[in-house]
Amino acid sequence: MPAPYHEASTFLASLDDDWQRHVETIGPCLLQPKPSREPYEALVRAIAYQQLHARAGDAILGRLLALYPALTFPRPEQLLATDIAQMRGCGFSASKITTLHGIAQAALDGLVPDYATALVMDDEALIERLTMLRGVGRWTVEMLLIYSLERPDILPADDFGVREGYRRLKGLEQQPSRKQMIEIGLAWSPYRTVAAWYLWRVPK
Repeated sequence: MPAPYHEASTFLASLDDDWQRHVETIGPCLLQPKPSREPYEALVRAIAYQQLHARAGDAILGRLLALYPALTFPRPEQLLATDIAQMRGCGFSASKITTLHGIAQAALDGLVPDYATALVMDDEALIERLTMLRGVGRWTVEMLLIYSLERPDILPADDFGVREGYRRLKGLEQQPSRKQMIEIGLAWSPYRTVAAWYLWRVPK
């Protein structure tokens, strides 16, 4: 198990009895980042999954990638050149297609940075820059920070699974608000990414 996750798990388990029980039940953190992905690809993938269950997102993304059999992932110019009817056929809404085109164009224009540039950018600076794009919210950029850039201290406070996981962990009647979640999560720094991973796994 990677040492940073072991440290994070130990730290979270030391917070209180609820965290200790949960970490022991789930076991080691098995977060699997994809650090080889360019920010452009990570954003396109995140948009495919936006507001959908994982299985539905897998299916839509699978149909999109099938349009480019010779490639691992379409380049921005190829995505822009793809027939809109074909993209609708993959399951993308008109709104998501507009967002994907915006991301592809922004990648060509340099607004979406390449991997090396994004790696040295501050979390908030990257969030501010990319949320200027239509249809790209904070959650989408946080997924990029967690899975592509391997940032250790990201808490997606808007994420339903994170807030619901915390509600169940603590036996609360209501989910905390985004603002409350941010305040609660301060105690989990500098391991908020791993805390989110564990909260996604609180049993129903």
